[in-house]
Amino acid sequence: MVTIMLTGQLQTVDGERDLACEIDQSMSVRRLIQRQGVQLRHLLQLLREKKVFVTINKRIASEDSLVQDGDAIRLIGHDGMGGSGLGPSDP
Repeated sequence: MVTIMLTGQLQTVDGERDLACEIDQSMSVRRLIQRQGVQLRHLLQLLREKKVFVTINKRIASEDSLVQDGDAIRLIGHDGMGGSGLGPSDP
C-alpha cells in the first residue's frame, strides 16, 4: 500500500487529504495520481505547471520518481508566489 498525503491547499474533489492506494508494481508518481481518476485529476495540471512539490518518504522527488509498495508520498501545493487557488476547480 502507498499513502498519498495532500498538504497546503491541496485536497481531493471530496475534500480528503490522505489516500491509501494498493499497487502491485513500481510506477511513477504521475502514473499513481492518474490511477486515482477523478479524485486527483486536478493535480495532473498542477504537476505540469510545477505547482506541486513532491516528496517520497521525506525525500525530494518528482512526478517521474518511482513509487514502491510501502512508500509515503507527500504533495505540497505552491504557486511560486505564496498565493492561493490551488484547490480542485469546479468541472
